[in-house]
Amino acid sequence: MQNQAFTIFLRGIREVTDEAANRLFEAGCDDGTFCARDGVALLHFDRNAETLEEAIRSALDDVRSAGFEVERIESAEFTTICNLNRELAEV
Repeated sequence: MQNQAFTIFLRGIREVTDEAANRLFEAGCDDGTFCARDGVALLHFDRNAETLEEAIRSALDDVRSAGFEVERIESAEFTTICNLNRELAEV
């Protein structure tokens, strides 16, 4: 297994509360760091899984089982690939 890093942005949550953090932790998000930035709550994960997709899907299940909705997902892996493709297109 490999460490997979990604961020899940929560829909409709603007700040970190103890109640929300506890719900996420109890749902299995103990490998996520819960914080708020610019009025948007997010969880940054470092999850062990065979693939990034497997890690994200399991985290989505955990987040949803805690009663939260997901706005979007970000990953440095995706950003890196997009940036490289942009560079290739400019050549």
